[in-house]
Parts: sequence; structure tokens; C-alpha cells
Amino acid sequence: MIIVAQGYENKGLRYTVRSASPQDALQLSALRLKIDGETENLDRVQGEGFIGPEGFRSLIAADTASGTNLFLVAEIQDRLAGFARCEGSPLRRLAHQAEFGVGVLQEFWGYGIGRSLLEQSIAWADAISLEKLSLKVLERNDKAIRLYESLGFEVEGVLRRDKRLADGQFYSTIVMGRLRGDSAED
Repeated sequence: MIIVAQGYENKGLRYTVRSASPQDALQLSALRLKIDGETENLDRVQGEGFIGPEGFRSLIAADTASGTNLFLVAEIQDRLAGFARCEGSPLRRLAHQAEFGVGVLQEFWGYGIGRSLLEQSIAWADAISLEKLSLKVLERNDKAIRLYESLGFEVEGVLRRDKRLADGQFYSTIVMGRLRGDSAED
């Protein structure tokens, strides 16, 4: 699915959120690898589950052709700073929902890029009448949890001792969901 590009400015930083295109594949491969090395909030250790440029081209093409998938990028002067992806299901019993994931380069944390990617994803989900968006977030990622709650996501469950991080400790993953029409203002 393709969305109309939106421009944003926050704290003097201008960026655009738009649909990913095949020309983004090389940057996306490097971006994902770098983000995976900057935080333990994601599932992968840097280098795990590597997707090269050709893999990203295939993923972007499939998502663009799909009515239930969305692949967005945040761009700053021809440089990708983050991405988000919503993946729906071809199964009829699950076709009413999609799962959201996001990654933003650490140097651009605090500029609202993650929020903008999520808001665009929510607008897309509502526009195509998806009933539910879901996501998973590491229990210690308080800033992300507050963001998700501010946009209408609620805790649906906890996957206890779900991840072991570099400190050797286990951490839980929080499963959150947002139903269509739900928002923090309701």
C-alpha cells in the first residue's frame, strides 16, 4: 500500500514520512543493521536476520502490492532516519488486524519521528478499516510505552521472561493493541 508523503518539523529538524520505494533498499539494509546495533529494545542482535538490498526490494514490492501491509520510511535530506512496517495477514480470521514495528536511528530520537511513523500507520489502518493494530515492546522501554498509550494502545498481555539481554537478565515483552476508533481522547 502507498500513502501520500507528509512533511514534519520538530526542534528544527525537517523530515518526510513516505512509503518505501525500491530505491530505498540499499539504505534500508544498512539502516536496519545500524539500528539493531544501537539498542536492545528490538528482537535482533546486530547482524541477526540480516536482509540485504535485494531482500528489501522484494519486501517493498510485496508490501506495495498488498492491501494489508504498509512500509514507511522517515527521510531527512535524502537520508533514511527510520522506518515502520505494518504487516497484515492473508488468513480470513486474522485479516482485520496488522502488527506494527518501528526503528529510528538513535541520533534522531526525541524528534517525534517514531510518533509520526506510528500516526501515519494508524491513519492508514483506520482508512482501510482495519479493526486492530498490535505491537510488542520491551518492558523497560518506558518512553515507547508512553507513546503507544498516548495514541490509544492498551496493554493486552505480558510475555514473561521473553528476552535475555546483554546483561544476562531476562526481560518481559508487553503486547499492546489499539482497536479502530479507540484513542487516548475517547
